[in-house]
Amino acid sequence: MSFMQTAARKVAGPGSALSKVLELTMTPHAIDRYLELVDPMITWDEARARVERVERRTERSVTLTLRTTRQFDGFRAGQFVQLGVVIEGVRQVRCFSPANSDADRGIIELTIGRRPGGLVSNYLYEHAQVGDVYTLTPASGTFQLPEPRPAQTLLIAGGSGITPVLSMARSLVGNGYPGSIALLYYVPSEADNPYTDELKALAEIPSVSVHCIYPESESVDGPINLRPGFFAADHLDTVAPWAEYGQTFMCGPQPLMDSVTALFTERGLTDRLHSEEFVIAMPSVADGDAEGTVTFSGSNKDAENDGRSILEQAESAGLTPEFGCRMGICFSCTAVKKSGCTRNVLTGDLNDDPDQHIQLCVSAPVGDVDIEI
Repeated sequence: MSFMQTAARKVAGPGSALSKVLELTMTPHAIDRYLELVDPMITWDEARARVERVERRTERSVTLTLRTTRQFDGFRAGQFVQLGVVIEGVRQVRCFSPANSDADRGIIELTIGRRPGGLVSNYLYEHAQVGDVYTLTPASGTFQLPEPRPAQTLLIAGGSGITPVLSMARSLVGNGYPGSIALLYYVPSEADNPYTDELKALAEIPSVSVHCIYPESESVDGPINLRPGFFAADHLDTVAPWAEYGQTFMCGPQPLMDSVTALFTERGLTDRLHSEEFVIAMPSVADGDAEGTVTFSGSNKDAENDGRSILEQAESAGLTPEFGCRMGICFSCTAVKKSGCTRNVLTGDLNDDPDQHIQLCVSAPVGDVDIEI
């Protein structure tokens, strides 16, 4: 590192506007690109996380315990982080929710469920090992426990949706929460439950009740007899008869979330229900309504607009643009729109300004569009 770079360290703090300017003026690459050649955990600006423990507790999930660098400011129970994993030379970014208490400083625990065809989830299950280093973004998300805390808290999870609600339970217990906690967890079978031991330990706390429902084995693991199967009104009434006075937090597959939402809507309790979704629905224009041509000017290719996002249409055209979350969160798939109009499929907003950076995963063409990929 040059004398000027060393001086810059003393003058500007990491992440400051001045440090960004110094990086641009003194180096052809960001400072972290040089530091990572020495040690990937020594960084100026980016947060990193090193794997300290790998547990493959089920055939469908892997649990990683990671130690973070000083740049990571922690998280609030229920939030998610974006984990960057390099696979075959390409950095892939995915969103995961920590499962540990938010009081754990410098440590995050991620349990990642394998998805059919999931590039990152299957890679981590098969290849993650102690010593691996991944990039990490600041925690995000509004799915959090409120202040002040409610008198009673119901947590509902399905599958890998257990991680944010388990973080909530652990954080509440660790902070001496005086209220009642009830946790309903739906997972196909006990063999698919990555937190069997931890949930049993939670259930031993007098103020906490835990009920694991295993539809495939038609059994319930918990102190109260519930009808085996998926969520139903009697589950809520048995586990949390006080739900209309408490607050409920849920995360899981869409069918489970739809069932819970429908019941709470029927009972006029939607203001007491908070949820975190795995994916964001991406509406698209019907094939018959889509018009125009999408020109991928960076690759000398074009395709007839079929109404889907630009990312999906690029992939169908044989291109491989970088992407991460595929839901408009991580900004990994930005590219320059040289001309034309696009619609944000989440908000409906139109963008017809030329030479604009847009997110490919949540932008759909409206007529002819030229995108520089």
